[in-house]
Amino acid sequence: MVIFRLITESFRFAWNALKSNIMRTLLSLLGVTIGIFAIIAAFTIVDSLERSIGKSLSFLGRQNMNVQRFPFEFGPNVPWWEYAKRPFASYKEYDYISKNVKNAEGITIFAQKRITPKYESNSISDINCLGIAYGHKDVYEFKDINGRYFTEKEVLAGQNVTIIGYKVDKELFPNTNSIGKEIKIQGLKYKIVGVLVEEGEGLFGGTSNDENVYIPYRSFIKSNYVGQNGIEPQITIKGLKSDIGLVNLEYELKGYLRSLRGLKPKQKDNFALLRQEAILNSIGGFFDAFSWGGVLIGGFSILVGGFGIANIMFVSVTERTSIIGLQKSLGAKNFFILFQFLFESVFLSVVGGGIGILIVFGLSFISLGSLELVLSARNVIIGLGVSTVIGVVFGIIPAIKASRMDPVKAIRS
Repeated sequence: MVIFRLITESFRFAWNALKSNIMRTLLSLLGVTIGIFAIIAAFTIVDSLERSIGKSLSFLGRQNMNVQRFPFEFGPNVPWWEYAKRPFASYKEYDYISKNVKNAEGITIFAQKRITPKYESNSISDINCLGIAYGHKDVYEFKDINGRYFTEKEVLAGQNVTIIGYKVDKELFPNTNSIGKEIKIQGLKYKIVGVLVEEGEGLFGGTSNDENVYIPYRSFIKSNYVGQNGIEPQITIKGLKSDIGLVNLEYELKGYLRSLRGLKPKQKDNFALLRQEAILNSIGGFFDAFSWGGVLIGGFSILVGGFGIANIMFVSVTERTSIIGLQKSLGAKNFFILFQFLFESVFLSVVGGGIGILIVFGLSFISLGSLELVLSARNVIIGLGVSTVIGVVFGIIPAIKASRMDPVKAIRS
């Protein structure tokens, strides 16, 4: 009951302080508002960017490992042309690894080329055609397909069947169902067995399945030269969902590839095993730096706002000195006066922080193309938590000063 009365009175005093001089109070809270806005805006932008980039790069897969010539980072003593001389991944290596690898959930080999698929008088240019293995669906994310995926027999026999993306389907077949019909890909007829559901454009563009066409790998190599001095294929293996599983997979692949390529024990690897999570982790490092930048900028603003709150509270203590003396003469304890002013300080700070959060929330409704700003509950809690801490830190000294006043001297003042 005492706590409830304390909170009620503190709230009333805080509200009266706001009403008595609104301009002074708002100007003092401006620093907290700007600071919380800067911090929460930075966190919100980073969270939204990470969510959007994660969605755009979901096709990479966190557990995936690629067999390629070039590493993510070149060594200081190895020129790039040394990597360029390395052999391409081959179907023979894919076949051997797929039959022997143990620490993997799936494996695929694929090659790709830009094409212009056609249906009667309709065509769509600059479409990515991928020749894939049967296990492609186990390695990369495939959303629901209208129709079906390739059968293993179709892939092994290199039959002319295809799965097309949503945009390709709409451009070539604007008013009719495309499944079962034939389109021309590089002069050959391919029967459509499936259409991928719409994904929408990614943050970076060009990574959506909407503009892809998939055909069996052995059908792809009928029309395209794949291998050394031609189109470079890529082997991708999806590891088990654990760090140990990925480490074991890396050791396993390294052993198989060195054996298949006839490398002696002292010879260096002529391939690179790339974990896709390295890309996502490097992007995450950039976002961490961006977040800290927002915290730093917001921190200075909050510091200024904190001094503004301290100034308001010292003025409030001075204006209510006689009231404090009267309360203490009637039996009010020191902690009652202390918490009364401390709650008032926290209330004012939270009001400033709340305004900053509301501004961020309002900005989240602005359309930024493929980037969707979402103010998360976590960021709201962080904003209110920081505001509360600022209220406590910068309100504690005025509150202590008020609680330690001599009641007789306070009444006389």
